[in-house]
Amino acid sequence: MSLEQEVEAQPGRLLGGSDAGANFIEPNVRFWINERQSFIQRFLKWTELLDPTNVFISVESIENLRQLLCTNEDASRSALEDQRIQEAWKRSLSTVHPDSSNLIPNLFRPAAFLPFMVPAVFFSMMPPKGITSMILPKVYLYAYLTAFSIINGNRSYTCHPLERSFLGVAAFASSSFIGLIPNFIQMKFSSNTFLMKRILPAAVHGQVSAMNVFTSRSLETTKGIAVMDKEGHVLGHSKIAGQKAIRETTVSRGVLLGTSALIPEVFTVFFKRTPFSRTNAGSLWIWKLACTVASMGLMLPISFSLFPQVGRIQCSQLEEDIQSLTEETELFYHRGL
Repeated sequence: MSLEQEVEAQPGRLLGGSDAGANFIEPNVRFWINERQSFIQRFLKWTELLDPTNVFISVESIENLRQLLCTNEDASRSALEDQRIQEAWKRSLSTVHPDSSNLIPNLFRPAAFLPFMVPAVFFSMMPPKGITSMILPKVYLYAYLTAFSIINGNRSYTCHPLERSFLGVAAFASSSFIGLIPNFIQMKFSSNTFLMKRILPAAVHGQVSAMNVFTSRSLETTKGIAVMDKEGHVLGHSKIAGQKAIRETTVSRGVLLGTSALIPEVFTVFFKRTPFSRTNAGSLWIWKLACTVASMGLMLPISFSLFPQVGRIQCSQLEEDIQSLTEETELFYHRGL
């Protein structure tokens, strides 16, 4: 079967996965292992990967670029100055899942996070005026967050599809309920203090978003995730590495959405005191929306860069059965988003 026929037969799989042979190393994993980047380097890389055009690129284009990476073993370093190689890495890292080599659905690629989450955060932080306007933004927000976390999480373990579905429903339902608590408090007590009206909703927003990641990806702590050597070969599955991956992603998600919710609220307080705001009533919401776009646009690459996409863990910290399989002191795991 030709490469094009294989893509047509399995539209989600691109040049790799379990059917590609035991010696196949996913190019995205190879890249993140070899590129020992600092926070600044990761931040700059993510500003490229979050290019909105990565949402709309065709399967054929991704497949052709991936073929270039899979047939070029030195693509991760020696050919980085080649414009075609740079383009191939940009498209591959932003559209293909590192664990399964499957194409990430368009709506849940990293580049789609900002346009989908800005309106959700903006409307969920609006003062509650009724049950419908209070519930719908939260439902939309945590439904998307749950799906994004599951799809972009670690997929190196095996489980029944119903297990992921059950956890997804549980994460969505619990997050939506807890996320509504500040709104119910505001409606019950009609408090206009800065703490109750601004700080509390933003703080709960960040905490619940972090909890959503922990709940939706909790299978990684019970089943374990793949740990690899420096060549990308899987040595086994570790629950300890799974706990570390979830802990790091939980922190990054809480920082992203907590900060993105808080900054517009703080700046809005100062904007309301300006003469321009007093004479232009509608400008307040335009200002708040602009602050939400700016804060989330900045925090998104920052949060994705807080921890490496493929993290490192000391072999001595892992389970004994994994330690007995290698003499290497440092192993690697895919953290997920």
